[in-house]
Amino acid sequence: RSGKLTPTQVAKNIIAMLEDCDKSTPPLRAIVQWDQEQIMLMAEASTTRYRNKCTLSCLDGIPVCLKEEFKVVPYHHRVGTVYLGTQPETEDATVAKKLREAGAIIIGVSNMHELGTGTTGCNPNRYHKIPRNPYNPNHFTGGSSSGSAAAVAAGLCPVAIGTDGGGSVRIPASFCGVVGLKGSTFGRISCHGSLPLSYSTVSVGPICTSVADAAIVYSILAEPDPLYPYGLKQPKATLSDMCAPDLKGLKLGVDWTFFKACDAEVLSACEKAVKHLQSLGASVVEVSLPEMEEARVAHVICILSEMRDFLQPDFNKHFHEMNLETRASLALACQFTALDYIKANRQRTRSMRFLQETFSTVNCILTPGVPCTAPRIYESDLLTGSSDMSLTVRSMRFMQLGNFTGIPGLVVPIGYSTAGLPISLQVMAKWWDEAVLLRIGLKLEQFRDQTKKPSIYYDILA
Repeated sequence: RSGKLTPTQVAKNIIAMLEDCDKSTPPLRAIVQWDQEQIMLMAEASTTRYRNKCTLSCLDGIPVCLKEEFKVVPYHHRVGTVYLGTQPETEDATVAKKLREAGAIIIGVSNMHELGTGTTGCNPNRYHKIPRNPYNPNHFTGGSSSGSAAAVAAGLCPVAIGTDGGGSVRIPASFCGVVGLKGSTFGRISCHGSLPLSYSTVSVGPICTSVADAAIVYSILAEPDPLYPYGLKQPKATLSDMCAPDLKGLKLGVDWTFFKACDAEVLSACEKAVKHLQSLGASVVEVSLPEMEEARVAHVICILSEMRDFLQPDFNKHFHEMNLETRASLALACQFTALDYIKANRQRTRSMRFLQETFSTVNCILTPGVPCTAPRIYESDLLTGSSDMSLTVRSMRFMQLGNFTGIPGLVVPIGYSTAGLPISLQVMAKWWDEAVLLRIGLKLEQFRDQTKKPSIYYDILA
């Protein structure tokens, strides 16, 4: 607003940095498609609006990227594959359209795990390659919104949009030390124009540098979309009490047995963060989350069955063009029966009922973000990809409840391991109560006494 900096200058910096991170060793591979002309057009239009004092929103002139799962004009809608999106896209997904209408500068589309089928972000195919964790390039970013988290952590943009069907926003945000909002409550933000891989578990959400940024993006994207029937009946999104000075009166639910199922370093940091929230007036209430193992298995059955159903033609026609790990996941999904899917959905009803009871006594549920820090990348992963089922299962441990029952979840970085890798805490709230997540998230940020600069970092304001 002061005119000291213009969106045009920032855009030129970003273009130089996108060229640089493509050439670096190893390449960052956060943004996989970008177009200099497109970036400059949006930036110049924004610069003019600032000059004429008629900006469109808080996001005017702000650089953003979207996961390749979304249709974004004029990029290829490849969804992490080599065979989809053969022609440039001619129509925007709803979230891309809303970001444009808000004046944001879309700097490109970000890398992702092929077809969203994994939690590492490892995608060795020719269009994507493996995105690197800005905190340590020899470690994975997490997935499946891998490039979105890497772009934000590396400073290329303060906002990226991802999708989350089994932790795909929150896992990479946790591994890369940034804020991730699991697209809020199921249906709150429109999925129209993203590939409908799993229609009952996926939510759209922002990955951002701060909780305040996540709140701004959420407030712009969260509303009914006539093209997305699941979210039509939602109550109005609010940010009520988000900036309250303390947490007095809030009850934080913790199932300690579940909470403690993580690495010692992660547990130690998360326990201290919980004590910090208590010091601000919140009370910690011990809760019991029943049938978590049943819910975990049921979530896997639901998400894989729905993906397998949607990808049936791809599996038959493009099997040999898929990564080995994707083939294995979809082959596993073939083993589930209609009976399994029906039983899994009965479990969903039970789990939602249990949560209703829990949320009648507490305002939110706290867990670690991911039970471990970002895993190492091995030489073989670069060539053939990575398939580690135990790691996939483990990294999703605290994520699946939110996807399975449709409640919102927020991960906030709270510290680092001795190896310097980020650790996060997760807050989950009842349906449509995103405001309480953001309120607690703001206070969690105060707990982190310092933010370490990643080893790959670009200052787009320099």
